[in-house]
Amino acid sequence: MSTVEQQLDDLKAQITSELPNDVSVSSVKYEGPELVLYTRDPKKFARQGDLVRKLASKLRKRITVRPDPDVLSPPEKARAEIESVVPEEAGITDLDFHADTGEVVIEAQKPGMVIGRHGSTLREITKNVGWTPEVVRTPPIESSTVSNVRNFLKQERDDRRNILERVGRQIHREEMSDDQWVRITTLGCCREVGRASFILSTPETRILIDCGDKPGAEGEVPYLHVPEALGAGAQTIDAVVLTHAHLDHSALIPLLFKYGYDGPIYCTEPTRDLMGLLTLDYLDVAAKEGRTPPYESEMVREAIKHCIPLEYGDVTDIAPDVKLTFHNAGHILGSAVSHFHIGDGLYNVAFSGDIHYDDTRLFNGATNDFPRVETLVLESTYGGRNDYQTDQADSEEKLMEVIKETAERGGKVVIPAFAVGRSQEIMLVIEEAMRSGEIPEMPVHLDGMIWEATAIHTTYPEYLRDDLRDRIFHEDENPFLADEFNHIDGGEEERQDVADGGPCIILSTSGMVTGGPIMSWLSHIGPDPDSTLVFVGYQAQGTLGRRIQNGWDEIPTSEVGMGSNGNGGRGTLSLNMNVETVDGFSGHADRAGLMNFVKTMNPRPEKVLCVHGDERSTQDLSSALYHDFNMRTFAPKNLETFRFL
Repeated sequence: MSTVEQQLDDLKAQITSELPNDVSVSSVKYEGPELVLYTRDPKKFARQGDLVRKLASKLRKRITVRPDPDVLSPPEKARAEIESVVPEEAGITDLDFHADTGEVVIEAQKPGMVIGRHGSTLREITKNVGWTPEVVRTPPIESSTVSNVRNFLKQERDDRRNILERVGRQIHREEMSDDQWVRITTLGCCREVGRASFILSTPETRILIDCGDKPGAEGEVPYLHVPEALGAGAQTIDAVVLTHAHLDHSALIPLLFKYGYDGPIYCTEPTRDLMGLLTLDYLDVAAKEGRTPPYESEMVREAIKHCIPLEYGDVTDIAPDVKLTFHNAGHILGSAVSHFHIGDGLYNVAFSGDIHYDDTRLFNGATNDFPRVETLVLESTYGGRNDYQTDQADSEEKLMEVIKETAERGGKVVIPAFAVGRSQEIMLVIEEAMRSGEIPEMPVHLDGMIWEATAIHTTYPEYLRDDLRDRIFHEDENPFLADEFNHIDGGEEERQDVADGGPCIILSTSGMVTGGPIMSWLSHIGPDPDSTLVFVGYQAQGTLGRRIQNGWDEIPTSEVGMGSNGNGGRGTLSLNMNVETVDGFSGHADRAGLMNFVKTMNPRPEKVLCVHGDERSTQDLSSALYHDFNMRTFAPKNLETFRFL
């Protein structure tokens, strides 16, 4: 008998000894990080609400209880019973029964009312019908991404269960080595912004953290080919952890499956959905630009199928010697500071991913409250000694001035913005300013993936700032449903109509002007001296956005997808519109925010690796942290390995 089988037998015996005599467990399985108990007495489990919690505490494992299929109420009877137990105001929109696992997926407009206080309504459902309820939110704004992901995972349930069982056995296998060390290898984003990727390894486990591309630098991918990474084969990786969905962190996650990876991806639920949205668009943009995509869309589906979503604060076993906990990073929807607890109190490493330390309109500020962190891997995008961003209130005021002045001239305001995060922040600012009369009401056109990304935000309001979450719960107060917002469906004819019309605001991808619909808006509106192009986010070196920001006003028509005579000129587009930069809307912490993130950690880490910033930024931040806090700091290059212990 394998050690895992023996372990499960021992657990079953221990659980049986802890349970009342009239409650039985027929089988015990690992599914991913969870221990799943199958029982013929689901109603008795439900009646004793503390039973599962006490077992989980005693065994120090995440536990799910499922009924044996032959003790379930028939779906039609169960449906009527569930609808009688759940308050009508919960707004149930779908019930989906899965007899193989005894689960019923309840989709509702107000999931909290289905769950009940401390899970009381869920227990009532199981008491009455035996089925184990799983609750998901009905998106307030219809999202094709959320719908497609949910339907795909429903179709792939059998395959996914096999994956989870395999992963569960891998996590709970016996440790093979008596050695004790921890290593971090830098595969990308060191002394540069983009292609984030790291290997965290122990004698037992190898974990890949992020796998992104580099904006504006085609072909510069993480160093996956080296022996420390995938040089020995993708199957040598035990787990992948994705901090957030921006392409400089997620774009090449699906490539791992092309290389033969078949393990789990740990991320938050919104990160999973946004990764699907952004990577499919990444393939689409590559095809439109005549480049060979690095992988097929089938690999995106494989990645989604292998995702194991975790919530903030859940301590989760992901390997025999590693526990992972996600914490809010304040950067974009679902972004996570990833805390790794290695061994039995042996060592702790936190990867910040991208962070915003202060509260924004969208998110609560990043969490930095950990029991222990010996080494912190910290982003440094704005870590330079002069990288202090404008106060957000001042930034908002400046943006409103630009909008008012442009509208008074009869012009249009074009804002290139990331679909995820920055766009929603700007939408909230504009909605409030129009509602309060600070700026005149005018259409706000959302182009590219912005509307779809916004729909995903409204699906997961629990990841948003507290007061915004409450507004979304009340449909008539949902700011993203304001009348001013208009979704552009991508047609050139519609864009031309907007260009020919009156004053308006256009939010369009891509945020660094590296492709996508912003190119079309430059060709339509760029020559108009009454209009304004406003940069509200970081423009990486090598991108067209950075060049325009630095004063370029003659753009080769090939850059904006026009023929040489597309604008009546000879191969260039004259950019006559005003160009403004409004700092303060970044999803990244500035120099002060990064310093405060470390300063207020208690206890502070012993070592800090400053990454994800250009050479000046990483070295400046590393030097400042060393001088101010007397800690060991590094500004590593790519392909360095740090060994701890």
